[in-house]
Amino acid sequence: MPVKVSVIIPVYNPGVYIEDCISSLQRQSLPPDEYEVIFVDDGSTDETPARLDALAAEDPRVKVIHQENSGWSGKPRNVGIAASRGEFVMFVDNDDYLGDEALERMYDYGVANGADVVVGKMAGKGRGVPVELFRRNHPRATVENAPLIDSLTPHKMIRRAFLDRIGLRFPEGRRRLEDHVFIAEAYLRAENVSVLSDYVCYYHIRRDDGSNAGFERFDPVGYFKNLREALDVVERYTEPGPVRDKLFRRWLRVEMVERLRARRFLQLPDDYRRELFTEIHQVVVERFGPGVAAAMQPTQQVVAAFTAADRYDDVVSFAQWEAGVAPKAAPEHVEWRDGSVSIGFTAEYVSGDQPMTFPADVETTPLNDTPKDVTGGGGVGGRADRRPLRAGHRRSAAAGAIQCRAVLPARAADPGDRAGGGRRGGTAGAAGDRHRRPGRPAA
Repeated sequence: MPVKVSVIIPVYNPGVYIEDCISSLQRQSLPPDEYEVIFVDDGSTDETPARLDALAAEDPRVKVIHQENSGWSGKPRNVGIAASRGEFVMFVDNDDYLGDEALERMYDYGVANGADVVVGKMAGKGRGVPVELFRRNHPRATVENAPLIDSLTPHKMIRRAFLDRIGLRFPEGRRRLEDHVFIAEAYLRAENVSVLSDYVCYYHIRRDDGSNAGFERFDPVGYFKNLREALDVVERYTEPGPVRDKLFRRWLRVEMVERLRARRFLQLPDDYRRELFTEIHQVVVERFGPGVAAAMQPTQQVVAAFTAADRYDDVVSFAQWEAGVAPKAAPEHVEWRDGSVSIGFTAEYVSGDQPMTFPADVETTPLNDTPKDVTGGGGVGGRADRRPLRAGHRRSAAAGAIQCRAVLPARAADPGDRAGGGRRGGTAGAAGDRHRRPGRPAA
């Protein structure tokens, strides 16, 4: 029977973390003769090569290719593509794993919708994954009608004939963001992209030892050189305007602005912070027009504006201010009432141990220019000492605080809570009162 899916796993010194990956591949609901598993060992120096050879000897679905270390995952994936026999190829990292029905569901969905690229719902364990993209199924997704650009990891199922037709392969060598270059082009050149969101297909795992390749500190010069290659792909296949700005915004937000904020930025050595800022500044002024930052959150716009203006000291000052902003809550009562637990508390945001207050009933305006000051009363980090924030809650004696009551019903654990990787239920928080009675699911 023809092979439907070839699963390609680049491998380098995963140790015990490869075991969940192996087990999930062996549990797939797709019939055993309809998929193959190709491990490409990129010069591992641990016990993994022997483990994989033993696995291949006992499981006819498994093939192992050994090669000298290439420096990163691009070449092993390309070697796997060349060795594959499947109608589709599926890329999996050696420390992640699949849902048991992932291959069957993704393949069937891709065939039903004539997709060149199938994006399966992801769940993160210690790692961030897209949320908005997976709120519903998208049988015919594009970069315009769905937030595809939020998912640039390589963990997709892609039609092999499509890759061959356009000559698409991963950049090779010791480098970063090879997946961004590859996936961005796949999205922009595919006849159709389908997003399967009603089943968790891929589990993206952060190792307990923190040694995932993506968490290693990078060389800013090389990293942003590689990032420019992804931007080149977008420029090659889009026209100037809102769509290109929307795609560029993802890299500005995630790879640049968020790296310059709060504790994430402050915990870096000063010389590394300066080098990182310098490289980001250069990309921003070289490649991004004003429309790229315009739709970001206000605080992100502030950081982007300081970066474009080459104001390193202000970026540091703003990061220090952000790092000092924190929620503070104080319990008032916990009581059992009518079969439910009632929890009363007050909550507020504080900055430097002082309650934060905000102007009320004023129209927000976009940030059209670089902020002139970071610290003064009218500046970005200054405190607006006007009416405290109100959101339909009772105000406490502390300025800016809100008072909430959450009512949570007692109920037995519902096996359906974990179906498809999701979870139902409510949480108590300062967003407002939530009243739930036994037998009524959360809104």
